[in-house]
Amino acid sequence: MDLRRNGYLVLLFVLLGHARGGNVVFNVEHKFGGRGGLGLKDLKAHDVRRHGRMLSATDFQLGGSGSPTGAALYFTKISIGTPSKDYHVQVDTGSDLLWVNCAGCNKCPTRSKLGIEMTQYNLQASTSGKSITCEQDVCTAMFETTSSDCKVGKPCEYIVTYGDGSSSGGYFVKDNIYLDQVSGDYKTSPLQGNIAFGCSSKQSGELGTSTNAVDGIIGFGAANNSVISQLAADGTVKRMFAHCLNGDNGGGIFAIGQVVEPKVNSTPLLPNREHYTISLKDIEVGGEVLNIPSSIFESKSSKGAIIDSGTTLVYLPSKVYNALLIKLMAKQPELKTHHHDGDFDCFMYNGNVDDDFPVVSFYFLENLSLTAYPHDYLFKIRENEWCIGWQKGMQGKDGDELFLLGDLVLSNKLVLYDLEKKTIGWTQYDCSSNIKVKDDSSGNVYTVGAHKISSASTTTSTFFFSLISFIVYFFN
Repeated sequence: MDLRRNGYLVLLFVLLGHARGGNVVFNVEHKFGGRGGLGLKDLKAHDVRRHGRMLSATDFQLGGSGSPTGAALYFTKISIGTPSKDYHVQVDTGSDLLWVNCAGCNKCPTRSKLGIEMTQYNLQASTSGKSITCEQDVCTAMFETTSSDCKVGKPCEYIVTYGDGSSSGGYFVKDNIYLDQVSGDYKTSPLQGNIAFGCSSKQSGELGTSTNAVDGIIGFGAANNSVISQLAADGTVKRMFAHCLNGDNGGGIFAIGQVVEPKVNSTPLLPNREHYTISLKDIEVGGEVLNIPSSIFESKSSKGAIIDSGTTLVYLPSKVYNALLIKLMAKQPELKTHHHDGDFDCFMYNGNVDDDFPVVSFYFLENLSLTAYPHDYLFKIRENEWCIGWQKGMQGKDGDELFLLGDLVLSNKLVLYDLEKKTIGWTQYDCSSNIKVKDDSSGNVYTVGAHKISSASTTTSTFFFSLISFIVYFFN
């Protein structure tokens, strides 16, 4: 979830990549408001729901497993089929599959308060659409496994079960997808691709009842069945992407491809993890290393910190949180904390928080650090009342408490994921400014900016949030 300082702020993202000598662009909108758009309890509840889904195993009928998240915060409009139809899908770096609601779906949403027109995919209505059956190689590739339950001639089926009890099930199909190819600086032309995706014929729980519904989810995870991996297998894109969240004025960048400016330092991704996870070495508060038992860093889950731009806050093991809170309040011994919404430590204060509270820094391998300033982790909920954005006690599958780093510390940084080199890195950056990307096929370097979106949702949904586009480019 995006947490911004003023309500109804405009949010913007840019996705970058390259498709066979060209660049692809599509617009992405944010589902929720700014930092003041929801109460702290709502923000925490969103993270808990999202995390529950994120940590759940994906139960495929063919025996595959993964962990898509059903609560992505950003959605984009893509076109599928011949003749093409538009679909609004959530953009999610924490999941892999692209799936959309199917015609005849049981309990799929048909209305949304986001101001978008809901659309269901109809395989029979698309002349370029093809069903995928069990004996086809693409079926096995989507699951990275085989199963005796999948018989020759039968549809290649899937079921995704989330931690909050919701689910999406259906079958895989293959069809044309239409994106906007960047043909020059701020210029686009049509681009057609072909991709396997899920056709959801049945849903349950929040997925089928949410008033903020969209037509499906587009995953940008690292598995072979993700959009990035499928395009990379065809030589269309490199398995690299980036995001930059503007924590001051809203907006930012989300990119697929090679970013050449700004430069970033990187650290290795931990192997065999379901999510983007890196080794955490130390935490400093006000320049002093936090005294934390080494066992906290060595436990199976806590050894690594999960990087997740779809989570709003930062979640720490209880012992780490308690030690951190003592350090945060050390310079203000007269302040007394109280609980707000049951989960947040808050206090009354009328000074400048950046002057009177410490900077918090996380340190990782390869001398990579991540810094959070007081204005990042403190939230003013009413006159002179501030709450601390750090949270404690979120558990992983094995019961260990997690380090989960969300927008609270990722804002105002360009974060680069290189799935080819298996690294992640970032640098402090003005996310309202431009970045430079390289088209490897031509050698050209482009400066990329943002464009406002023009859709009915801009006028009908302003009571939820203000909207800005995201542009997405693909570079080889």
